[in-house]
Amino acid sequence: MLNLAIPIPNVLGQQDIEIEMKMNGQRQKLRYRVEVVPWTECQAGNAEDRVDCIRALLREYDQDWMIYHIGQPTEHYVPLTFIRKEDWAAQHRWLWNEV
Repeated sequence: MLNLAIPIPNVLGQQDIEIEMKMNGQRQKLRYRVEVVPWTECQAGNAEDRVDCIRALLREYDQDWMIYHIGQPTEHYVPLTFIRKEDWAAQHRWLWNEV
């Protein structure tokens, strides 16, 4: 599968992103959510604590969304990208010609 990267600002908090694309005449709308989570929300001191923190965040996250990508963590935050589950299923069908 090929990827297309779209840069977005790295600001703390939540950003909802809607992408509507047309490929070979077919339209697809995908909804993503990027959350830049500061480590201060976790009280995580070391790498192991931070992994546990991410796991807890994912367990407690809105069930309509699933993790799509965990970005490069920094000393201060970790970016998490989510996709709506129904969009993930549609994307999967579309990518693998199961439409």
